[in-house]
Amino acid sequence: QVQLVESGGGLVQAGGSLRLSCAASGTTFTINAINVMGWYRQAPGKQRELVTSITRGGSTNYADSVKGRFTISRDNAKNTVYLQMNSLKPEDTAVYYCNANTYYDREYWGKGTLVTVSE
Repeated sequence: QVQLVESGGGLVQAGGSLRLSCAASGTTFTINAINVMGWYRQAPGKQRELVTSITRGGSTNYADSVKGRFTISRDNAKNTVYLQMNSLKPEDTAVYYCNANTYYDREYWGKGTLVTVSE
């Protein structure tokens, strides 16, 4: 089992910045088996969507809506993934979930952290 705990959400004005963190914990075997980590978000009344992901090797992927504004990074030694969000817009308001996928296709989710961007 892997536990994912997000932090860093909150209320920010449009144009502002927030940094989310997601710390993974578990057995050494399961932690070392994590390949891709990512961030998803779910706005009220909408489906959960992929925001960005990063492989253990550092390859990244971004949704078009956040390219140039959001940056994902990963510290494998700390088992932590970060999401730096700049130039935030009201449409970025959502619950942000951390996700981890292992090499043997097991998927884990955090409980989410709320990001609210005001006008």
